[in-house]
Amino acid sequence: MAGAGLLEIKRRIKSITNTQKITRAMGLVATAKFRKLRERAGEIDIYYDEYKRAIEEMLKVNEVEDSVYFQQNSSDIDLYIVVTSDTGLCGSYNANVLNNVLEDMYQKKVAVITVGERGRAFFKKRNYETIAEFVEIGDKPAFKDASEIIKPAIDAFVAGNVRNVYLAYTKFITSVKQTVEIEKLLPFEKNRDLKSSNMEFDPSVTEVMNYAIPKYLYATMYHALVNSIASEYAIRMSAMDNATKNTEKLLEKLKIAYNRARQSNITQEITEIVSGAEALKE
Repeated sequence: MAGAGLLEIKRRIKSITNTQKITRAMGLVATAKFRKLRERAGEIDIYYDEYKRAIEEMLKVNEVEDSVYFQQNSSDIDLYIVVTSDTGLCGSYNANVLNNVLEDMYQKKVAVITVGERGRAFFKKRNYETIAEFVEIGDKPAFKDASEIIKPAIDAFVAGNVRNVYLAYTKFITSVKQTVEIEKLLPFEKNRDLKSSNMEFDPSVTEVMNYAIPKYLYATMYHALVNSIASEYAIRMSAMDNATKNTEKLLEKLKIAYNRARQSNITQEITEIVSGAEALKE
């Protein structure tokens, strides 16, 4: 029995050591990718902020509300674009997004566009209506990927099939701080508190806005993708680091247990030998 106990502990030590090698390797990969993604997210933020500032300036013009992207329709369906990861082992990244989205969807009639296998499986299991599903975007999404993802949402809104369009993603702030954002994309709303602009449009305000807004939504989707992926690898990096530390603690406990069991076996064997020797003397 004692020998069997030692053998079981040795098997567990070997198994956890192998797991530790995997988590350490995955942590190194996540760290290397995160450094590049963090730089890219910073560059995209600068581009997107300038684009957003230009759109906000255009929204000061009174006639913008004639654009199709400002019009309410009679649909009772809200569409959510939900960005998750394709794989697991990234801590609370997916759970945070999905829990926030479910809370926002409460008591609404909804449809979804999923980005990432985890989100696709989550909503499919719960029988949600999906307009489109996108997986394996990778860690280097292109602007074309963003436009393909959001185009079905724009088309559904213009056709009057959905009332509102929302985008749920994880915004990257720092390597230790990321927040889930749920942004309303459509319809656009004019800010009544803004002072009207004297900006001139050619050929017309409506035509310019109908052209500019889809391009802005493509940029918004691209910004969300890059931020989400940077956040995913930041959390993945932290998760693998914590997993490696936990394996070290567990290995330490198992080694202590192994040494105690081994010591006990040796003591028992010595006792048996001494008892046998004493019996022979008698």
